[in-house]
Amino acid sequence: MAFQILLNIAIAIFWMALQNEYTSVNFVIGYLVGIVVVFFLRRSLPQTFYMQRVWAIIKLIFLFIKELVVANIDMIRVIVSPRLNVTPGIVALRTSLKTDWEVTVLSMCITLTPGTMTMDYSEDGRTLYIHCIHVENTQEVIDDVRNNFERAIREVTK
Repeated sequence: MAFQILLNIAIAIFWMALQNEYTSVNFVIGYLVGIVVVFFLRRSLPQTFYMQRVWAIIKLIFLFIKELVVANIDMIRVIVSPRLNVTPGIVALRTSLKTDWEVTVLSMCITLTPGTMTMDYSEDGRTLYIHCIHVENTQEVIDDVRNNFERAIREVTK
């Protein structure tokens, strides 16, 4: 991936040299031209096209923002309701993520989302203990984390 990015930057600089104008606009245009060139060269390069990973990172960021907004609205409902109507619980989530980096990102996404917090993890680092403010069904919470955050993180790191 780093080679592809450096190749793309080199193409952008070469584009600026061909235009004989060293401006940020020409760099951006050259970078876009470089993306197209690297895309067509992707079969001869050892790794997958790096923009796939960039797109996966953007999707993960937007997924986190969406979950953050939804959780904040839910927390506002809890705060302004006249009665405290919560069913807190602790859920053990056995993750299928392989590296410590992936588990750390998952743990941070869970903790930064209001109403949930990663409390602890197992010795092997693959089971997270999550405190949730609303636990009607533990399997539903586990499926929600797996189908949203885990899948998005796996897509970024594949």
